[in-house]
Amino acid sequence: MSGYANPDALVETEWLERHLEDPDVRVIEVDEDTTAYEKGHIPGAVAWNWTTDLRAPVGRDYLDRRGFSRLLSAAGVRDGTTVILYGGNNNWFAAYAYWLLKLRGFDAVKLLNGGRKRWELESRPLTQEVPSYEPTGFEIRGPERPEIRALRDEVLAKLGRAGFVDVRSPEEYRGEKLAPDHLPQEQSQVPGHIPGAANIPWAKAVNDDGTFKTAEELRAIYEAEGITPEREVIAYCRIGERSSHTWFVLRELLGYPDVKNYDGSWTEYGSLVGVPVALG
Repeated sequence: MSGYANPDALVETEWLERHLEDPDVRVIEVDEDTTAYEKGHIPGAVAWNWTTDLRAPVGRDYLDRRGFSRLLSAAGVRDGTTVILYGGNNNWFAAYAYWLLKLRGFDAVKLLNGGRKRWELESRPLTQEVPSYEPTGFEIRGPERPEIRALRDEVLAKLGRAGFVDVRSPEEYRGEKLAPDHLPQEQSQVPGHIPGAANIPWAKAVNDDGTFKTAEELRAIYEAEGITPEREVIAYCRIGERSSHTWFVLRELLGYPDVKNYDGSWTEYGSLVGVPVALG
C-alpha cells in the first residue's frame, strides 16, 4: 500500500464496506463530540467521545488499561476482534485513539484511510441506528508502551537535542493564534513554539480526500525539514490530537524507529513558567 512500512495499520473504504457484517470487525467513530455520529455513521459503528469517554475523570490524563479494557468490552470487542477507527477532521481524534490504544498495549487496531470524509465522498452507507453490543469482559493483555509518549520533563531535557515537529498551523506556530478557530476551548497562557521545532502542519501528510500521501511523498516532506529516521523525533500540537496523526505517519507509515507524541503539547508547554519560547 503506497510503500508504507506498516501497511496493516490502515484499511481502505472498500475493504471496510465488504466487512461491515464481519463479527470479528468492530468499527468505532472517534471525535471530540458525537454530533456528526448522531446525524449518520458507518453501520454498526460505536461512538467514542474523546472529551468524555477517553479521558480520566480526575486530572489531565487518559483512561488507564483497565478503563480502556472496559471501553472495548462495552463496544463488543473480544479476543480476535479487529478494531477499525475513523472520524472527522481527517481522522484527528481517531489517530489520537489509535495512539492511546497502542500506548495502553492494545494492538488489534487499524485506521480507516480517509476517515469519515472519504467515506462520505464515496457515498458509502450511513445510518442513524445506534448499535448495542453485549459487554464481553475483554481485558487488554499486551504490555504498555511508555516509549511512544513524551511527558513534560523529557521534553525539557531534550530541548536542542531531539527533532521537534510542531504540526500546528503556521499561524499557531508563529504565535498569531492560540488554537484553531473551531476548537478554542483549551489554550496555553502564551503563544509561540518550542525553539528549534520544525513547523510541518499535519495537513501536508494528506490528500484532498483525507487519505494519506504515498511513502515517497511523505519522506520528502519530513526529510526536507530535517526530520529524518535516524533522529529521535517528538511531535506536538495544541492538545495532542494532530500530533497523534503525525506520529502515525512517522511511526506506522514511514517506520521511524523512535517517535514520541508529546500530548501535553502547546497547551501545557505554553503555560509553563520560565521555559524557552520562540515567536515568528
